[in-house]
Amino acid sequence: MPNIKVFSGSSHPDLAQKVVDRLGIGLGKVVLKKFSNQETSVEIGESVRGEDVYIIQSGSGEVNDNLMELLIMINACKIASASRVTAVIPCFPYARQDKKDKSRAPISAKLVANMLSVSGADHIITMDLHASQIQGFFDIPVDNLYAEPAVLKWIKENITDWRSCVIVSPDAGGAKRVTAIADRLNVDFALIHKERKKANEVASMVLVGDVKDKIAILVDDMADTCGTVCHAADKLLEAGASKVYAILTHGIFSGPAISRINNASFEAVVVTNTIPQDSHMKECSKIQCIDVAHFFCEAIRRNHNREPLGPVLFSIPY
Repeated sequence: MPNIKVFSGSSHPDLAQKVVDRLGIGLGKVVLKKFSNQETSVEIGESVRGEDVYIIQSGSGEVNDNLMELLIMINACKIASASRVTAVIPCFPYARQDKKDKSRAPISAKLVANMLSVSGADHIITMDLHASQIQGFFDIPVDNLYAEPAVLKWIKENITDWRSCVIVSPDAGGAKRVTAIADRLNVDFALIHKERKKANEVASMVLVGDVKDKIAILVDDMADTCGTVCHAADKLLEAGASKVYAILTHGIFSGPAISRINNASFEAVVVTNTIPQDSHMKECSKIQCIDVAHFFCEAIRRNHNREPLGPVLFSIPY
């Protein structure tokens, strides 16, 4: 592919390598390091003048350092006369801070959007934003890819009785995502409503829907400490579910998450590789990973060739 350069930040080089392997090109040369005072240093090791540049950096691990590294890489390419710079951010950082839900709360996702725009990004490619409205925080084009086609494929290939399953949202906010999957599979859906009697009191959960003697599949966009999803699994088993699976696009798994999953009654916890999962899979045998590199590869190819992106959103590119 002429006039295209793909660079990887330090957050997820494995995903970046898979993307360029499918594109049939090599990764661009870049030296990423830190000075002794922990400032980030970026050296782009080849010419990008007039090139269509893609920088792959996920919002995982050391989130703040990786975000700063991405901003510096974008700016370095822009002032080196790249014709267009696209930030490929599989897991968008600060996506949960997308609204002012209490007094004096910051809308950090909007701040990140402003920083990306000011650094020189011309285009953003991401996957399963926590709230689709984050696309409106930008004045540049944003392509929000969906893991849904890969999730549907995994369900059909790995759950033998999937026709009698129930798709469950662990909170009311994910109801739209869950109903879309349930409609595609032509199965029932349910949701769990979290109730707080008063502030600082542990939330009680109310199941809305019937899961008795059915396979319950919890679907959410991300899992961090896994408190909600593990609590939801217990609730489903109490309600008579025969088996419980969890399918989560972004498996952050911080703090006590791995021990909670190990102690929970999941048959499997399925995540995508928008975030590196190798270490998590070694610590927990229940975690399985779906590769989504082909979605980003096809999105990059279509953007570079100025082709429509619709087919990537609703089917698995091969």
